[in-house]
Amino acid sequence: MATGTEGYYQARALEYDRVYDKPERQDDLRRLRDWLAGALAGKRVLELAAGTGYWTDVYADRASRVLATDVSEAPLAVAAARRAWPATVTFAKADAFTLAGVNGGFDVVFAGFFWSHVPLESLGSFLATLADRQGHAGALIFMDNRYVAGSSHPISRTDSHGNTYQQRELSDGSRWEVLKNFPSAPQLRSRLAPIARAVEITELAYYWTAECDLGNALHSG
Repeated sequence: MATGTEGYYQARALEYDRVYDKPERQDDLRRLRDWLAGALAGKRVLELAAGTGYWTDVYADRASRVLATDVSEAPLAVAAARRAWPATVTFAKADAFTLAGVNGGFDVVFAGFFWSHVPLESLGSFLATLADRQGHAGALIFMDNRYVAGSSHPISRTDSHGNTYQQRELSDGSRWEVLKNFPSAPQLRSRLAPIARAVEITELAYYWTAECDLGNALHSG
């Protein structure tokens, strides 16, 4: 399974972090960094779609162990070279949809800015895979963008499944169509209810977060 954005992020690796320079988003980003570092402190973390390691850097020093994964090699190379990482941090290539080859136990699966790239028709199976991987004692944390006119790329089209797309241009002049969905809080709750015992959603001006306690929800019905 794929999102269709893999080639785009492979090509964008060296300029990906520029998205965090937008001045109007700085207050939200400070809040996100503080929240994430606290939420993952002392935890064994499996990070999906880690990209260039921007968010790994935020929480890695306080987590007990980190396996940061991505399906694309170019962003992972940027992440590995970002800084001198603690011995508790490992980077590995892995498919977020199957988690094949990802071994060991984790307290939390963290996926930052990946939900929005998962096709709506594949979202249920993706979440079920994560829940199965974590079992009944784990947690999931998601973080992603809200759509804000004037700050977000305009939506260029909507497909028959309801997925929305943006047109983006990289510094080399190449143009890409990127799948980018912007779920509402009720849509997030509806998607997470079948796998989570408890869900906490926070909406900032430019971003949203979701914390899920899996508990026994998968077999409660």
